[in-house]
Formats: sequence, structure tokens, C-alpha cells
Amino acid sequence: MKTIKIFAYALAITSGVVLTSCGSDDSGGNDLPPIGGYDSSADIAPGDLVAYFPLNGNGKESISGTEPSTTSGTTWVDGAKGQAANFVNGYIKYPALANFPTTMTGFTISAWIKVDNNKTETSGTASTIFTMARANEWGGNMNLYVETGAYPVASDSLKYKGGYATTANGMQVYENFIKLDPWMVEENIATPGKHVAGPNVVAGTWAHAVFTWNGETKTFTLYSNGTKISSPAFEVRGDATSLTFDTPTFPMIGAFGNFENTTDTWNKPMTGQVDEIRVYKKALTPGDVNALYLLEKEGR
Repeated sequence: MKTIKIFAYALAITSGVVLTSCGSDDSGGNDLPPIGGYDSSADIAPGDLVAYFPLNGNGKESISGTEPSTTSGTTWVDGAKGQAANFVNGYIKYPALANFPTTMTGFTISAWIKVDNNKTETSGTASTIFTMARANEWGGNMNLYVETGAYPVASDSLKYKGGYATTANGMQVYENFIKLDPWMVEENIATPGKHVAGPNVVAGTWAHAVFTWNGETKTFTLYSNGTKISSPAFEVRGDATSLTFDTPTFPMIGAFGNFENTTDTWNKPMTGQVDEIRVYKKALTPGDVNALYLLEKEGR
């Protein structure tokens, strides 16, 4: 949490003198042991961080200072770290970010989410965590989202999804397949378990979701709470080694870029909570993903 932590140290037992010192959770955590070699989440790949949305009571993007152009169905509540955006059929839309790269050889989207599996099989929606949207397209240049209709309403599992989409590179989507849909069974009958990965038992609780793409290895990877959940048999997708984004590209939290112009029932704004969105222009390593999870979990 973005709170003040007070540490008391007895300097001399005989004197009974106690000194205290105060520091922000984001100030570097000098009084706490490092995690993964880092004192603070801000220490992880700072030169590759291209967008940061703390969502600490407002929607301002910290690196460019960009304010939202539209905020709908959004309030602010206690989050995973400080405050968070609380959506009730809501979203936050931004103009294009100044200096956001339009070519990448890798990327990472990191966010804290609290989403119930609140839709039925027949009325499921995609809950969009973050997208660098394209005008009039559902799939943005980069996307992180979950399905809230993949299981019965009472289920505490979510299906994570991530992907990129550009005119030059086409659409590539990676999912953490928790169950095998019929077409998967037919397609992969010769390779049992190809798409199988463990359940994300995180619905209705705060969870750290991370999606990475590495152009050098053409690999998608999904993480939940610091642990890789994606199936290695399905991680290598597509032929692109670098992405050239369609422009204009603009951030959206809680909805895809074309939700206002479609009749698709699955393409609706989000109901749930989102916090601490970070976008990097490279694929973070598994160690750095785990460190980011643990540091932010401790409010650092």
C-alpha cells in the first residue's frame, strides 16, 4: 500500500532512547530487505517502462502525465496498492500517449485485477484489463484481458488471455486454456494435453496478472501471482520478431477500443477492479515478474 511505515529501533537499551523514521512504500524501501535484488517495484527495468497507471484516486498516466479523455462507470476504492479503479460497466479511455513507442521487439503488461466470474455461459463477456487500442477494432495493438463467462457463475477460476494485433502482423492471441474446448480436442488429439494449464483460482480476489511477448523467441507467456501459468506447448505463436503498431494507438482500461460501435454482446465495459498497470517495451524475465509481484504485494 502507498502508506507510511514507521520503524522503531532501540539504539541503546540502557538509555531507553527510541528513534523512528518514516518513508513511503514507493521511496525505495531502504529499510527492508531486497526482493529479487530490488528494493522497489520502480527499480525493475525503469528504462523500459513506457507507461504506468498507478490508478491512485485518478486515471493519470505517470510517465507522460496524460489525463483520461473519458471516464465512465468508475469510482476509486482501496486497491492492491493504494487506491484502485472500480468499474461498474465502466472504462477509462485516453488520448495517444506522447513518446509511446510504435515499434517493439517485446513487451510486458502487468496489472492487479479483482474480477468475479460474474457472467453465465450464455452471456459471458471479455473483461478488458488493458489495451493499446486501434480505432474501430476490438483487438488493440497489445491486449490483456480475462473471460468472465468461461465457467459457471460460482466458479473462482478465470481464463487469462493476451495478444497483439496489427495490420502488418495480423492477430495473435495467447490463452491460458484451463479446459479443452471441443475444437482443441479435435485439433490436438495426437498430442494430448497440448493446451492444458492449471486453473487460475483467483476470481473475486486481488491477483497479479502479467502477459509478456518476446519477439526474439516468438513466445507469449502468462503469469498469475508471480508464477508462470501458460503451457509451454502453446507459447510459441506467430512469425513476428518485431511489432509495428497501427496508429493512432491509445490506452484503454476496462474496454476494447470499438465497444461503442459493435453489437457483439461479449464486447462490453468491465465490472471489476484494476490497479497498478505497467507497460514495458520488453518481455520481463520470470524472475523479474515474480519480484514485481512480491514487491507490489508489499506496497513497494
